[in-house]
Amino acid sequence: MDNNDILRRLRYALELNDKTMVKIFGLADYNVSREQISQWLKKEGDLDFKPCNDSLLATFLNGLINHKRGKREGEQPKLEKRLSNNIILMKLKIALNLKSEDILHLLELADFILGKHELSAFFRKKGHKHYRECKDQVLRNFIQGVQFKYRDGKELEPAFVWKIPK
Repeated sequence: MDNNDILRRLRYALELNDKTMVKIFGLADYNVSREQISQWLKKEGDLDFKPCNDSLLATFLNGLINHKRGKREGEQPKLEKRLSNNIILMKLKIALNLKSEDILHLLELADFILGKHELSAFFRKKGHKHYRECKDQVLRNFIQGVQFKYRDGKELEPAFVWKIPK
C-alpha cells in the first residue's frame, strides 16, 4: 500500500473531514492547506494527484496521536524519514490506545485471523530474532477493522469463531 492509499483509508475509517485533517497536521506542528490534503487524497491517475511521502504520513500519524491522546509535554517525537508498515501499525496502536487483544479483534472483524505471537513479532525491533515484517495485507485488514468498529459502528461477529459443542 502506498502512503496516499493509507491516508485515504484512515480518513474514511475515522470519518475525518478536511478541517480535522488540517488540524491533525497542525498538532504535529506542520501547516497544510485544504488543497494539499485534497491532492494527497486523489487517485494516482488524477491530474491533481500529489504523492504523500513518508515524512508527511509520519507527520499525520504523529498528529493523529496528539489528536486522540493529547499532545505530550516537552519535545515531540522525531519524524521518521522512512516508514514501514510496522511503524505505521505501531503509531495507529498508540493513537487509538489499543492493546494487542484489541488489534486482534479488529483484524477478526475484517475476517483476518492472526495469532498473538505473530502480532507481537510486528512490534519487535528490526534486529530481533523474532521480528517479522508487517505485510500490506495485515495493515489493509487492520484499517478495514478500524472502519468496521469506528465508522460503521457495527461490532460484526467475526466469520471464524470456535464454538465448543455442549
